[in-house]
Amino acid sequence: VQLQASGGGLVQAGGSLRLSCAASGRTFSSNIMGWFRQAPGKEREFVSAISWSGGNTYYADSVKGRFTASRDNAKNTVYLQMNSLKPEDTALYYCAAGSRWYSPRPRDYDYWGQGTLVTVSS
Repeated sequence: VQLQASGGGLVQAGGSLRLSCAASGRTFSSNIMGWFRQAPGKEREFVSAISWSGGNTYYADSVKGRFTASRDNAKNTVYLQMNSLKPEDTALYYCAAGSRWYSPRPRDYDYWGQGTLVTVSS
């Protein structure tokens, strides 16, 4: 499975961005798509996840109510709509694919995209 993340950029606090993650290859082997982020000097942390089949979504408490994950199965693409962005959302955002039905742990994901940088200015 190959993953290509895009959509990052510089935005002011309170603004919005939409990240995309296009999957190719053996996508049928993955059940869940996750979004993670890593800020400088910090560990990679779970942001959100969405299942390919039922579209079940999961969110970290820090983004609940502000971020929304969605998918387009026909395009093998998942999205992360990020609203009301805060400076603490600044990080490199990664998408990942896993065979489990759901997990917030990076080690449970088998494939990773290259990351897209989100910078939120105050």
